[in-house]
Amino acid sequence: MANAVLPTVAPPPDVAGPKPKRRPKPKPKRQNLAGWLFVGPVILGVLFFQLAPVAASLVVSLTNWSGLNTPKFLAFDNYKELFTADDTFWPSLKNTVIFTLAVVVLTIGIGLALAVLCNQKVKGIGIFRTLYYSPAVTNVVAIGFVWFWLYDPDNGLFNSTLRTIGIHGPAWLSDTKTALIAVIVVAIWQGVGYPMVILLAGLQSIDQSLLEAATVDGASAWRRFWSVVVPLLTPSLFFLTITQFITSFQVFGIIYVMTSGGPNNATSVFIFHIYEAAFGHGRLGYASAMGWVLFVIVGVVTAIQWRLEKRWVHYDN
Repeated sequence: MANAVLPTVAPPPDVAGPKPKRRPKPKPKRQNLAGWLFVGPVILGVLFFQLAPVAASLVVSLTNWSGLNTPKFLAFDNYKELFTADDTFWPSLKNTVIFTLAVVVLTIGIGLALAVLCNQKVKGIGIFRTLYYSPAVTNVVAIGFVWFWLYDPDNGLFNSTLRTIGIHGPAWLSDTKTALIAVIVVAIWQGVGYPMVILLAGLQSIDQSLLEAATVDGASAWRRFWSVVVPLLTPSLFFLTITQFITSFQVFGIIYVMTSGGPNNATSVFIFHIYEAAFGHGRLGYASAMGWVLFVIVGVVTAIQWRLEKRWVHYDN
C-alpha cells in the first residue's frame, strides 16, 4: 500500500470557452509614422507660412527692395535711417507706447470691475455678459465707422449732446490734442470684453471657503477683495498683461479706419508707419527693418514681464 500510486485528476474543462485573441500592439515605428502624418501638415504650414517669411523678412530688411526691383544689399543702412533720419519713427513709437499703456491698464481695470459685477447671481446676468463682450467680436471696420459718426463735430451724437447744455464740443478726430484720446476710448470700449471673460472665469474658480473663512475672521468686503480675490487672480492678470500688451502694441485696424494716422501724425502708431513705408512708399526693405525692431521691442518687454512673474503672481496649489 505504501507504493500505491494516487490517481491523477484531470483539470476541469474551460467553461468560459476559448480566450479571445489579443490584438498585437502596434509597432513603435508605425505609431511614430501615424503621429508624423497627423502633425506633418501643421509643421509644414508653420514652416512655409510663418518661419520662412520671418527669415525672408530679415534678409529683405538689409536691402532696398520695393517688391518689383532687383534687391540691392544695404547692410544696416535701413536701421540707421530708422533711428537717425526718420522723423516719424519716434513720434509713432511714442504714440504706440501711450496707446498701449492706456489700453492695457484701463481694459484690465474696467474688465475686472465688470467681471465682479457679472459674477453676481442675479436674474438676467447672462444678457449683460453678452452685451459687454459683444464689442470684442464685432468687426473693427464697423466699429470704426460707427464711432467716426459719433465723433463727427457737426452732426455727431457727442457734440450734439454737448450743444444741448451750451458746450461747444471739439473736433475729436481732427484735433491733434484729442485725436489719440478719442481712438484710445474706442479701443478700450472694444477690448474690455476679453479681459472681463478671462477674469470672470478666474473669479468663478476661486474656492468660496477661502472667502467664507475671511468673513469669519472679520474681514470686510474690500479687504476680502484685495487680500483674497486679487492674489488668486494674479495668474489671469499676468496672462492678460502679456496678451493685451502684444495686441495693443500692434494696433492698426482702428487707426486705419478712423484717422489714417492723422491729424499731422498725431495718431500714427508703429504698425501704421510700417504699413505706409511698405505699401505707401514701396519700401519693403525699410518696412521689414521696422518690423524687426517691433519684434525686438515686444520680445524684450515680454521677457521682462516673465522675469518679474515670480514677484507678484501667486499660484493656488
